[in-house]
Amino acid sequence: MERKIVHVIGTGTIGEPLIGLLSDYRDQLGIDEVTFHKNSALRRDRSKVTDLLRRGARLSVDEGKEQEFRKLGIDPDLETQESIKRSSVVIDCTPKGVGQSNKVKYYKKYSDTVKGFLAQGSEDGFGKKYARGINDHALDSSDKFIQIVSCNTHNMSCITNTLAVNEDPDNLVEGKYVCIRRANDLSQTGSFIPAPQVGSHGDEKYGSHHAADAAGLFATMGMDLNLFSSAMKVNSQYMHVLWFTLKVKEPTTLASVKERLHNNDNVAMTMKDMTSTVFSFGRDHGHYGRIMNQTVVVEQSLHVRNDHEITGFCFTPQDGNSILSSISAAEWLLYPHSYEDKIQCLSHLFFNII
Repeated sequence: MERKIVHVIGTGTIGEPLIGLLSDYRDQLGIDEVTFHKNSALRRDRSKVTDLLRRGARLSVDEGKEQEFRKLGIDPDLETQESIKRSSVVIDCTPKGVGQSNKVKYYKKYSDTVKGFLAQGSEDGFGKKYARGINDHALDSSDKFIQIVSCNTHNMSCITNTLAVNEDPDNLVEGKYVCIRRANDLSQTGSFIPAPQVGSHGDEKYGSHHAADAAGLFATMGMDLNLFSSAMKVNSQYMHVLWFTLKVKEPTTLASVKERLHNNDNVAMTMKDMTSTVFSFGRDHGHYGRIMNQTVVVEQSLHVRNDHEITGFCFTPQDGNSILSSISAAEWLLYPHSYEDKIQCLSHLFFNII
């Protein structure tokens, strides 16, 4: 029987918790082995790597770097190309641009033997865009390369899908969004900013890349949506905030909007109006501190104007929604006919109310 091996490249804000989650739920997910690649032997990362090994994952490093890791008391099991070649699924969680480079350097070489390759949101053009619960039916057997969209694109797409286009793709007249982004993750030492910083609109049609990516996601289902986004950063390390306003053709009510959101398992509702309190909940109750829902909607911020304009604020469970989609896509590649059932072992990590 073919062994199911999932290989994760990168141990950053997405890679580390993803490796831990795959390792902890390996049996329930039907995975025989979890391996991961670490590029540099850094003393400050020793505890992180050691814990992932304790959870049962196996370490892969570049040829010639084995001794550097052994000096830290860490024994690698595999070499970079060997670990890719022997894998069933490869999930690339490297910084922007590296995934595309790895695709050219490694992935295309082994595309005949590996079932599929996944990359994260910054790797536009890597493959078909995917977000769990939104365009699952757009995946087909020809999808060897899949791009897991960014955390804010997950949030934006989930809100749009739930409130505007899920039942009627032509219902949305216009979607506008402002992504109020945290400066960096708690685990990161760089890129923090001293004051709020506004962004530019790099895309003539969609504004910031967030709406462009969301439109690309819906395009996999044959939809051409009128979306526009702006973005800014604030000097916080907690959670991204998304402001949205959706103009729809069919009249709606505030009660109907809340009902749609409450009925979506991928949505968490909250009365907490500060990112710190929602972040704290995730830290205390989530796996590796992550909330797995696509979005956390602040219920009292919801508003319906003139029966056709829906507005509100929601928080982005950064990393958590991308991690879920990464696992879902990997399980689809491994078990295309039963992956929905396989990932139900993670259902207790979702929250209806926060």
